[in-house]
Amino acid sequence: MPMRDLSAGPRVLLKRLRELMAEPLEPQERLDRIVRQIASNMVAEVCSVYVLRSDGILELYATEGLNKDSVHLAQLKMGQGLVGTIAASAQPLNLSDAQSHPAFRYLPETGEEIYHSFLGVPILRAGRTLGVLVLQNKAQRNYREDEVEALETTAMVIAEMIATGELKKITQPGLELDLTRAISIEADGYNEGIGLGHVVLHEPRIVVTNLLNEDSDQEIARLVESIGSLRLSIDDMLSRREVSQEGEHREVLETYRMFAHDQGWVRRMEEAIRNGLTAEAAVEKVQSDTKARMMRLTDPYLRERMHDFDDLANRLLRQLTGFSGRAFGEDFPTDAIVFARAMGAAELLDYPRANLRGLVLEDGAVTSHVVIVARAMGIPVVGQAAGVVALAENGDSAIIDGDDGQVHLRPVADLLKAYEEKVRLRAKRQEQFRALRDVDPVTRDGQRISLMMNAGLLVDLPQLAESGADGIGLFRTELQFMIASTMPKLEEQEAFYRNVLRQAAGQPVTFRTLDIGGDKVVSYFRSQEEENPALGWRAIRLSLDRPGLLRTQLRALLRASAGSQLKMMLPMVTEVSEIRAVRELMQKEVQHLSKFGHQLPRKLQFGAMLEVPALMWQLDELMAEVDFVSIGSNDLFQFAMAVDRGNARVADRFDNLGKPFLRILRDIVRAGERNKTAVTLCGEMAGKPLAAMALIGIGFRSVSMAPTAIGPVKAMLLGLDAQALAVELNQALDDHTSTVSTRELLVAFANTHNIPV
Repeated sequence: MPMRDLSAGPRVLLKRLRELMAEPLEPQERLDRIVRQIASNMVAEVCSVYVLRSDGILELYATEGLNKDSVHLAQLKMGQGLVGTIAASAQPLNLSDAQSHPAFRYLPETGEEIYHSFLGVPILRAGRTLGVLVLQNKAQRNYREDEVEALETTAMVIAEMIATGELKKITQPGLELDLTRAISIEADGYNEGIGLGHVVLHEPRIVVTNLLNEDSDQEIARLVESIGSLRLSIDDMLSRREVSQEGEHREVLETYRMFAHDQGWVRRMEEAIRNGLTAEAAVEKVQSDTKARMMRLTDPYLRERMHDFDDLANRLLRQLTGFSGRAFGEDFPTDAIVFARAMGAAELLDYPRANLRGLVLEDGAVTSHVVIVARAMGIPVVGQAAGVVALAENGDSAIIDGDDGQVHLRPVADLLKAYEEKVRLRAKRQEQFRALRDVDPVTRDGQRISLMMNAGLLVDLPQLAESGADGIGLFRTELQFMIASTMPKLEEQEAFYRNVLRQAAGQPVTFRTLDIGGDKVVSYFRSQEEENPALGWRAIRLSLDRPGLLRTQLRALLRASAGSQLKMMLPMVTEVSEIRAVRELMQKEVQHLSKFGHQLPRKLQFGAMLEVPALMWQLDELMAEVDFVSIGSNDLFQFAMAVDRGNARVADRFDNLGKPFLRILRDIVRAGERNKTAVTLCGEMAGKPLAAMALIGIGFRSVSMAPTAIGPVKAMLLGLDAQALAVELNQALDDHTSTVSTRELLVAFANTHNIPV
């Protein structure tokens, strides 16, 4: 049957569909009338809607022209038949003789054998396939491009109907639609803990509610104006001096500009508007179509460009809709799990702290700024959760498991129940650890172990009393710089450090001077891009090259500690001469403050972090130069073993409880003993009970860790005979012939002596 001219067809159709959507109809009746309207308007003998279920089955939900008894009975698997092929590929299929196509599958219950021409389009939302919309005719013909475009536009209306959950009423008992199916994603655990709650998308998806336009020319004018503004903003960002020095940033912006000036993109949006969509609905349609195609690419570079395109389309949507940003109102969930592709540390702190239950990142690394801040806030974090943002909707129920690195979206009841029980058990264990808060950390054989906590933000400080820590063994001063939009002034730094000391209430606080550079680049402090930033211009190297920066911090620390004790240490020292250079700067600041009548600290303890293996051959000189040494086990292990801890392929290749690294640590402890210089360790290693047991065995009597780790470590050491372990462990470290690993030895010792690790 020949089809009439459709130049005005889509507009008339969309108008009638809008009227249908507004009528108070039951879901099945509404869907039946929609397919009838589409068939009538597009002069098709068949119009059918297949909806994707959570079990991967495409079920016939409504039809005009096929056997009505086949509704909710006719089914195809994903990738099976023409309908399954469309769903799997997310691309239209336009055939003049459907039955000759190799993917054709005959469903006898539908009575479709008499139809030849076939046009099917995916029902898409945010690039996800929700179902398939099909037209069929007896005559053999190919459908025109404008007909394909019209059907794709119509599919958006059905996508919104599915997304609103209206079809749940007519879904067979015990079945779910794909949009609501449970999904589990394996990722990387960046901070331990379990969070149960509801999804909050960090960059909320713009929900386009006004799909159909009244005036195409006006909508095209809106689109052109917004695209023009978008192009100008990108050009402006590219012209800024600081951006031109950032290779990665510039590459992203150049990609933005390429997409923004792509005439094919603009033309497709204009066509969608002429078919009856509003400007924002046209952007959403083209974005969803493009995303669906790009998601199926295997080339990692092109898939990365998909994120850039998605970001750009979202910027355009925000301009068109006037979206002004997130507001934390009364409707903000009390159990929010934030899902983000990537985010900055300051952005996380914008969220209401009491409402946060977890953070899920598609990108990021265990050492990234936002992860460090999330750890300080005590919330579980999972990273490298590929594609999770596109699969989630605001308000979805979710579970984040930072222990095992898993994210469960829309979990089934049994899984949710299991995790609720797991949370109860963890809470019970935490209660047991809290009961140990005021118990002195003394081993069974009388060795007193100082358990300190790591911190870096004011939100950390209440945990000093709650955890029962002996003090703060590492205060990361750079976090104040990382979350600020401008360089903190002297007065701001002084007030911050004074507040830290006040809240510590007389307990010792060890301030680490600024450790920025490398991967810790603050937005207002630009540095040249480096091939290997971990081994580059960072920490004390940067501070000595920018003495004004270091002197300001030293002055702020001295003034904040007036009349009390100042304990500070230098990060990433490579040569003892660097310590002497900082001492000279410190002496100048002391003289300056004395000259102008400022009160000084009554006691100053000056220390260094041992993170660079070169100091192993300067140990006695180092011990003579400082009051204490603190081992940064994360970096020392990374540099000693030549392992990039951000590289998943090699990060777990070597064991920090292996003989080589434990021998290194033992040598440092022994150097401290012979020089009567205090030695502590403040890396993540100290927070794991088995590793902490090993540290005590080789002679450590002071360690610093995350506040949540203090309870488990204290429970371990209360049952430990440190001397008995030392004998056994040192014998193993001195034995060059045994094939038994030190980890196996430690586990066996713990099991034999009933020590909780």
